[in-house]
Amino acid sequence: MLLELGGVRLLTDPVLRPGFAHIRRHAAPPAPDVAERVDAVLISHLHLDHLDVRSLRWLDGSVRLLVPRGAGAFLRGRGFSHVEELAPGQSENVGGVEVVATPAVHDGRRWPVSGPRASPIGFVVRGARSIYFAGDTDLFEGMDGLEPGLDLALLPVWGWGPTLGPGHLDPERAARAAQLLRPRLAVPIHWGTFYPRARRMGDRLTAPPREFADRVAELAPDITVRVLEPGESLELAS
Repeated sequence: MLLELGGVRLLTDPVLRPGFAHIRRHAAPPAPDVAERVDAVLISHLHLDHLDVRSLRWLDGSVRLLVPRGAGAFLRGRGFSHVEELAPGQSENVGGVEVVATPAVHDGRRWPVSGPRASPIGFVVRGARSIYFAGDTDLFEGMDGLEPGLDLALLPVWGWGPTLGPGHLDPERAARAAQLLRPRLAVPIHWGTFYPRARRMGDRLTAPPREFADRVAELAPDITVRVLEPGESLELAS
C-alpha cells in the first residue's frame, strides 16, 4: 500500500517485482511512480512477502526504513543505512506525520532458511487522517480501541496460497478485527496478487475481500468497506 498524508508518501511492505521464491504475481505490476519520492518504508516483519530486499533496492537509497526491533542488523548488513527499529508503542516522525508501531501476533522468523528474528509489528499513521496498517497478524489483546477515532483500517484477509497458517486473519477474523477497531472505513488487503506457480487457484484470488465485506456488514454495519483491486486507489473524504 502507498499511503499519502500531507504530502508524505509511505510505502508498506513493498514487493514490487514479478515474484519471489516459487510465488508469482497474478495482478498487474505496480505503477512505476509507486516507488518514487517515498519518504519512508514501513516494514511489518521479516517474511519474504513483506520484506523483499530486491524491491527495497529499487527505491532511493536515502529512504528511511522503519522496521521491527531485531531487523536492523539484517538490513544494515545488506547495505541499507537509514534503518530505524521500533517496538510496539514507539513512534517516529516522518515529515510531520506520526508513525506508531503497534503489536502484532505472527511468526517473527526469516524464511526459508534460518536467519534473524524480529517481533512483528503493525503501524498506526497519524496525520490529517489516522490509518492502521496491520501487516500480518491474528487478533490480539489491545486491538479493541487500539486507535480511537480511526479513519481507515487496512486489514489482511488472506495470503499468497490456498491455505493460511497461524498468525493470520482470514475474512471472518478480519471482520472481527474491524468490529474491535471500529474504523470509519475498512479496506481488505493482502489478497489477489501472488500465488504459487503450478497450483490450482480456485477462488482464493477473488473471494476473500467479498467474504470480508459480507461479514463486516453483519458484525459492524456502521463500518464502510471498500474493496480495492490491486492498483486501485482511494481518497479519504472528511
